[in-house]
Amino acid sequence: MSGAQRIPILKVGRVLVVPIQTDMDDQTVVHLQERILSELERTRARGVLIDISLLEMVDSFIGRMLSDIASMARIMDARTVVVGIQPAVAITLVELGLELSGVSTVLNVDEGIKLLRDEFDIEEREDDELFWGELNLLGEHGHRA
Repeated sequence: MSGAQRIPILKVGRVLVVPIQTDMDDQTVVHLQERILSELERTRARGVLIDISLLEMVDSFIGRMLSDIASMARIMDARTVVVGIQPAVAITLVELGLELSGVSTVLNVDEGIKLLRDEFDIEEREDDELFWGELNLLGEHGHRA
């Protein structure tokens, strides 16, 4: 299993949640980008929340790829929020001259979900109903019934 395949992409209501829990090489980042775009198309999600709170370092390639993911998601009618940027990561991004254009940032997952809900005017109850309804459609083995 490649590094990108170990990074889960979870659909919560209309949002894809991508918790990155390990440092990534360039190949892993490219593959993850492809998986996110594929999941956007498949699920018709309206938001992408990328949690990088466990990343201790980023390089210019990863920074550019975060911007690229946001640009591509925007073309697919989805908004991208990056959460959990550590101080050292923020310093590195600024020192590299990376602005993460088109990417909203917030401190944690809760704030990211709230931002995306506000952006698309999704009521929390409506989003929860979509989430639980999708779980009810899944069969015993995690596949749609």
